[in-house]
Amino acid sequence: MKSRSLLSVLTIAIMFAACSKSENIVKEDPKPTPTDSTVTATGKYILTVTPIASTGVADYIVTSSSLDEGKVSIIGNGLEQDGTYRYYLTTNNKFFSFLYGQGNPGAVTAYNLIDGKLKKLTNFQTETVQAFAPVNDDVLLMKISRNIASPTSYWYRVNTNSLTITGEGSLNTKEVLNNGELAFFSWMTQVGNKVYAPIFSIKGAAPSAFATNYPNASWIAVFSYPEMKIEKIIKDDRTSYIGQYFTNGLGVVANGDVYAFSPANASDGTKITSTNPSAILRIPSGTTEFDKNYFFNVAEISGGYNIENWTYVGGNNFIVSSKKKQSDGTYSAATTIAAVNVVDKTFKIVSGLPKVDEVKSFTQRNNYSKKDGKTGYIGVNLTSGESYVYKIDAATATATKGLKVEGGAITAIEHLD
Repeated sequence: MKSRSLLSVLTIAIMFAACSKSENIVKEDPKPTPTDSTVTATGKYILTVTPIASTGVADYIVTSSSLDEGKVSIIGNGLEQDGTYRYYLTTNNKFFSFLYGQGNPGAVTAYNLIDGKLKKLTNFQTETVQAFAPVNDDVLLMKISRNIASPTSYWYRVNTNSLTITGEGSLNTKEVLNNGELAFFSWMTQVGNKVYAPIFSIKGAAPSAFATNYPNASWIAVFSYPEMKIEKIIKDDRTSYIGQYFTNGLGVVANGDVYAFSPANASDGTKITSTNPSAILRIPSGTTEFDKNYFFNVAEISGGYNIENWTYVGGNNFIVSSKKKQSDGTYSAATTIAAVNVVDKTFKIVSGLPKVDEVKSFTQRNNYSKKDGKTGYIGVNLTSGESYVYKIDAATATATKGLKVEGGAITAIEHLD
């Protein structure tokens, strides 16, 4: 197919359709204004920050030379973006910022880093997608139907070198599972030369599109790449669906094995109906089947916690966001950060973080790790209005306070060379 310049494309589906921003906005002071005394910070670490504001405002992008110490401010510093809801992806040494247009076209901006400062490469308007992932030198995007009366979903391949669309196609997601429900892909991940996409089975109709009659099964579609043809569907009945809406439930570890977590929170639209536990499954390297001899019952080992998100830090270690199941079947409002080793099957709550009642939010996605087997960085936004980057040691399950971020709540931590 003939490639098309991204700058000329106004209708492809690139914007993320998250229902709401996962990081809360502290509602206090007005939008920051520049001051002559503030010097623009430089460095290879990129942080996005939602300003303290009385109404919805756009994230600022700032850079820092360290995540372990010092401070950076958005007051008179960084790049102000347009639009309230932003989501991020770093791939091929480029930083992509996506605006969710809330039903309208939104902007996508790509940057690289020159002498510690972000340089804008392109900016264009797009429609809405619900899953995206780096694959080779591409960004793969998928616009996924949640309407069973209109079950066609669309995918797009965007080359990050030429900044052109090099492929696109569609599929009927009502025909994927053949169980009378739609297949809704929670995310996509490159595994070798394939793309794995965990599936929600959803009714796709009012009053709750994401309700399901199949809360105790998990599926993964295996796509060829770059053709994006489904080669097979992997199924398991020991837990519930993999990942969450707008959340990657897969992790590929150093030896090529694929691990998949389930939060066990599928519902009928009114209440959680998953009776299988929150658990982790494994797909051994070089295979396209779940390992029937491996089952990490997270709920049992942790004393009632699930996994809702995770960051791979190298080796067999992950830093996870968890919530504890309550007696009424719901999960706690408070998030607990833990360290998980998928081979040893350990779940350790991280010490050294602020107390639960002091935390307003954690960064749930776009956390950073140098993949050394233990170290990850997460944003911690406090009820006091202060925000810090915390360094997590997954081997010892301990946290250390690092960079202070002034002026708002941290929403993403990334890195460019």
